[in-house]
Amino acid sequence: VQLQASGGGLVQAGGSLRLSCAASGGTLRSYGTGWFRQAPGKERDFVASISGGGDITYYADFVKGRFTISRDSAKNTVYLQMNSLKPEDTAVYYCAVRTAYCSRYGCYVTPTGYDYWGQGTLVTVSS
Repeated sequence: VQLQASGGGLVQAGGSLRLSCAASGGTLRSYGTGWFRQAPGKERDFVASISGGGDITYYADFVKGRFTISRDSAKNTVYLQMNSLKPEDTAVYYCAVRTAYCSRYGCYVTPTGYDYWGQGTLVTVSS
């Protein structure tokens, strides 16, 4: 599975961005998809995930109410709508796919639970 993340950029605090994760070589309806982010000098943190069936979503506490993950199966793409952005949201955002089925939160929140990764897209939020 190849993943192409896009949509990052420079935005002022309070603004919005929508990230896209387009997949090829596999169908996202068959896999769980997650978004992670990594700021300079920090670990890669879980942001949000969506199950293959699209019926289970999880969010990190620091994005709840601001970010929304969704999927367009026709386009084989997962989105991360980010609203009310803060300077602390500045990071490289990565999408990833896990091929083994799991519905538990614990399966989605760790990078080791994923098999394929996109290249990352940089989000910079200015104050």
